[in-house]
Amino acid sequence: MAARERAPDYPRPPRLEPSTRRVRVVLGGVTIVDSTACWRVLETWHPPSWYIPAEAFAPGTLRPATGRSHCEWKGAARYFDLVAGGVTAPRAAWSYPDPTPAFAPIAGHVALYAGCVDACFVDEDRVVPQAGGFYGGWITPDVEGPFKGAPGTEGW
Repeated sequence: MAARERAPDYPRPPRLEPSTRRVRVVLGGVTIVDSTACWRVLETWHPPSWYIPAEAFAPGTLRPATGRSHCEWKGAARYFDLVAGGVTAPRAAWSYPDPTPAFAPIAGHVALYAGCVDACFVDEDRVVPQAGGFYGGWITPDVEGPFKGAPGTEGW
C-alpha cells in the first residue's frame, strides 16, 4: 500500500499528478476499464478524482450524454453515460475536452462516479465513493478524511 495521505492536507487550488497505479472499473459484470496511465486530482477535503484515458474504456461503453457543468479550476465539463453488460449508468462520467492550462494533461481523459458502477478498484483495493451526489472522489485505504460531500460539509 502507498504511504497514507490526508485529504485535509491536499492543496487548494487542486494539484494534478500522474499515477501508474492500476485502475479497474466494472459495470454490468463487465470490466470496462483496466489502465495504469491515469491522472489524479488532489483537492483539500476531497478524496482523489481519477482521470482515465478515454481509449482505456472498452469500445462502446462511453455514450455522450446531455448537460454540461463548469469547474473553477478545470473549465467546462461534458458528460457521458456508461453502458456495459445490459446496464446503463446515466451521466456517470465526465471529461474536460478543453481544460484550463494547469489541467491540460487531462484532455482526452474521463472521470467517473464510483457509486454509479458495480465497482472501481485502485490496485486491488475496492474504492468507496465520496459521499454526496456532486463530487466524484474515490476513497481508498491509503487516503484518510474527513471528506467533503456528506451532509453538513458544504461550507468547508
